[in-house]
Amino acid sequence: METIVSVKNERVKMWKKLQTKKGREKVGTYLIEGFHLIDEAIKNKALILEVMLSEDAKEMVATSLPENKMVLVSQEVSKQLSETQTTQGIFAVVKKNSVPEEPVLEKPYLFLDNVQDPGNLGTMIRTADAAGFGGVVLGKGTVDLYNNKVIRSMQGSHFHLPIYQDDLSDWFELFQNAGFPVYGTELNELAVSYRDITPQSKFAVVMGNEGNGMSKELLEKTTKNLYIPIMGQAESLNVAVAAGILMFALTK
Repeated sequence: METIVSVKNERVKMWKKLQTKKGREKVGTYLIEGFHLIDEAIKNKALILEVMLSEDAKEMVATSLPENKMVLVSQEVSKQLSETQTTQGIFAVVKKNSVPEEPVLEKPYLFLDNVQDPGNLGTMIRTADAAGFGGVVLGKGTVDLYNNKVIRSMQGSHFHLPIYQDDLSDWFELFQNAGFPVYGTELNELAVSYRDITPQSKFAVVMGNEGNGMSKELLEKTTKNLYIPIMGQAESLNVAVAAGILMFALTK
C-alpha cells in the first residue's frame, strides 16, 4: 500500500483542491469523509477513485474497500484533508453522480430555489429521500451539492435519488405539461393551508431562500401556494423543517 506522509505532497494538494467548488468542477470529483459515507458509496456502486486512510483508521477498515485504490496517510495529512473537528481518518475521492437525461416523473419532486445554507440543503435532500421522493432539483443560487457540509448533512442520500442542477422554470413547465401540480411556499392572499391539499403521488413542492423566500418569477408560475399554520408565537419555521412537514403531508 502506498504511503504519503508530507502535506506538501502533490497528491495531497490535489485532494485539498476538492474542498473548493472550483476544484471539484475542474476534475468532476469530490471528497467524502468517514466510514458511513464511504460504506454508502460502496453499497450504491459509486465510482471511488481513491481511498485515503490514517494508521488508526487502517485497523477498522472493512474488507469491502477496494484495496488497490487505498493510500495510507500520516496524521498530519489526515488533519489537512478533514473538515470536521474529530476526524475518523478515512476519506475517498468519488466521481460526481450522473443523472438520467430524461427524468422519471412517477414520484414527487422537491424543487429548491436559491437555498444557500449547506445544512438546510443537505437536510432537505435527506428528508426527500426518507419521504420517498423521486428526485430533487437545485435551482439558481442554491449552494453546491458537493459542498462538504452538504455532503455531511445528506448522510449518503445523494446516492439514493437523482439530484439535478437546472433552471426551475423548465421543470415547472415539465410538471405542469404532464398535469402535475407545482406547489409554492409563500404566504400571500391566495395561499391555502397545506392541510387543505389532498395527498397525491405526483407533484412538486418548491422551497425558497431562507430569508427572501421564492423568487417572484417562480411564484407567478406555481399551481397553488401553500402555508403551514403556526399555532404558537414563533414568526416562522426553518426552511428544512417546513420542507419536511410538507413533503410527508402532501405525499400519498
